[in-house]
Amino acid sequence: MNFIKSLATVTAVCSLTAFSAGAHADNRIRILSPNWSGYAPIFVADELGYFKQLGIDVSLKFEDERPNVMAAMARGDIEMDMRTVGEYQGRPRTDDTPGVIIGTIDESLGGDGVVSDGSIKSVAELKGKTIASEPNIPARLLLQMELKKQGLTLKDLKLKEISTADSVAVFSDKSIGAVATYQPFLSQVMTVNGGRSPKLLVSSREHPGVIVDVLIVRQDDLKANPDKYRKFLIGIYKAIDYYKTNPEQFVKLAAPHYKLSADEFKQTIVGSLEYTDFARTSAYFGTKATPGPAFGVFDQVMALNLENGAADHRLTANKEIDVDALRSISASDLK
Repeated sequence: MNFIKSLATVTAVCSLTAFSAGAHADNRIRILSPNWSGYAPIFVADELGYFKQLGIDVSLKFEDERPNVMAAMARGDIEMDMRTVGEYQGRPRTDDTPGVIIGTIDESLGGDGVVSDGSIKSVAELKGKTIASEPNIPARLLLQMELKKQGLTLKDLKLKEISTADSVAVFSDKSIGAVATYQPFLSQVMTVNGGRSPKLLVSSREHPGVIVDVLIVRQDDLKANPDKYRKFLIGIYKAIDYYKTNPEQFVKLAAPHYKLSADEFKQTIVGSLEYTDFARTSAYFGTKATPGPAFGVFDQVMALNLENGAADHRLTANKEIDVDALRSISASDLK
């Protein structure tokens, strides 16, 4: 745990500097993302040589601070980032903010959640208690959805803002009623803080299709180099297919990038998320003529983000989702 916390601190300081160096190349894709197991197909595609075979140079570094990532995208220091739909919509994004969604990489099905003290048996019992959470993370959105069912809002709680990497340390404080977090920190909170009899009170497993990680690209680079992103999608969906046929080897290749053992990394994905393959992503996005579920989910989450103050500008799915790169490939490209 301490190593992971140190890693998060180091990457927050160093990643942007590392990406800023060097001249821009048309085959280059620089990505920043949070430290989340769902992004492992990028590392595995690179390890297996898929990107090299396709003629593109892809690099991914962790950066948990959303403002840093948005600033890097605006400056042109990176070409891509990856976040959930809800995080993508968060302030200060407007219609003019760089970035458009071109695909998905994973869906959280248990990997995001709210862990409470064992004495708290229901979401309704959180009223008036201190809840620790990083702003605008998926677990906070899930908590809002569950509170709404009970006639409550986030204003009925005492919110304490933290860095998700500090989840374990924060939850050891008995004044904290619950912590909103995600993998790999969620598993650590559940195991390290056994003295509090931790209870997984809210989970993304109960909300399929809502917490989906999307691939976000700068519009100017997508327009200038559409084939680069076609190749990128082919690479990651090949890596996801590799996971389905060679899960143990996939885990071995991915784990070192998260500074975890193979067993530790496996625990963060099994029962927590599903990598979204090409067929699933295609069905989720649909086409321009027949939009898929992604468009409805986008608008649903947008309404929640406006309600809880995570966003202050209404975005529309039709403007923020670009299906062209995905529709330019077929299943035969993944062979």
